[in-house]
Amino acid sequence: MPPIEIVGYAAAVLTSVSFFPQVWRTYRSKSAGDLSIVMLAMFTAGVFLWLVYGVVRGSIPIAAANAFTLAQSLFLIVLRLRYGRP
Repeated sequence: MPPIEIVGYAAAVLTSVSFFPQVWRTYRSKSAGDLSIVMLAMFTAGVFLWLVYGVVRGSIPIAAANAFTLAQSLFLIVLRLRYGRP
């Protein structure tokens, strides 16, 4: 594996895992009123586009990281809609 691929995998892991604490905290607290639905929607659209880009380019690190992040982002949107402001 070329060294740049290792960099890609490291970046994929760090950026994907960094989102998890917010998802976990929101799930556990059942409180999502402070999360902007507009930001989440824009972020989710961007992650989806990165996933498409990674698939088209055949880049496993980009595709895998964004698939994982997309799942987290969609789950966070569901939590925001369920536990957001009344």
